[in-house]
Amino acid sequence: MSILRIALLQTAPSGSLDGNLEKGVEVCREAAKMGADIALFPEMWSCGYDIYERPPEVWKRDAISAGSSFVNAFGKLARELNIAIGITLLEEYGSAPRNTLVLFNRHGEQRLKYSKVHTCDFGAERELSRGEDFYVAPLDTSAGEVQVGAMICYDREFPESARILMLKGAELILVPNACPMEINRLSQLRARAYENMTAIATCNYPDTVPDCNGGSSVFDGVAYLPELSGSRDTCLLQAGGEEGVYIAEIDLDMLRAYRESEVHGNAYRRPEKYSLLTESVIKPPFVRSDRKA
Repeated sequence: MSILRIALLQTAPSGSLDGNLEKGVEVCREAAKMGADIALFPEMWSCGYDIYERPPEVWKRDAISAGSSFVNAFGKLARELNIAIGITLLEEYGSAPRNTLVLFNRHGEQRLKYSKVHTCDFGAERELSRGEDFYVAPLDTSAGEVQVGAMICYDREFPESARILMLKGAELILVPNACPMEINRLSQLRARAYENMTAIATCNYPDTVPDCNGGSSVFDGVAYLPELSGSRDTCLLQAGGEEGVYIAEIDLDMLRAYRESEVHGNAYRRPEKYSLLTESVIKPPFVRSDRKA
């Protein structure tokens, strides 16, 4: 049996880059002691997603390189602890930074770098550069190799994000987050996992952080098993609001067997009927007048 253990680092930032490095190292060590194979941070951990209460010309100064000592420290830590680490940051990128996840494998090698495609352009994230694509990469873990993709917070609102990751082979989607995880957003994650037969792990900030409430979660996407007469709950973990390291176990053998036999995901899609989804011209309904080009 291949059991993948994911640690959601639902922890509050310290208020500085150095403090977030120190606290981040501490919670990763805790996750390793708890037997985690992957440790995931909330969205934009390098600055604690502190972009709403300050003008852009101020918070943009907090942007750091994806090759910075802050980020590389987590690559070295991943190798030391023998776990994968998904570290998040406000990334330097020309005149407009990006909202980025860097995933290191347990050998300290960068396996995935993803920048948020669906930036929240109705607010402060209008000042960010958008990511260009969704990526999937093989991640070597003590449970074996697993195909991992990522989306960030508001990406969750668009079913295309998870669908593309599934089509690229993702078995697990990592979702750093920074917003209230209420019933509708949790339902989106449940639906993305169900419809794509893909595990989805989301890490949020605790309720001590403004506009966040914890609720980090893992859904394994396995809705039916031969031995059950009905469906099963795909939710493996839903944290409360408290700060902490939360562990969930995903049975990869069960997920893979399910994906080979069930009817969701790519099993009976009819992409020839979906051409409207790929049209580049923006048109009604529901297009806001303040939309960023």
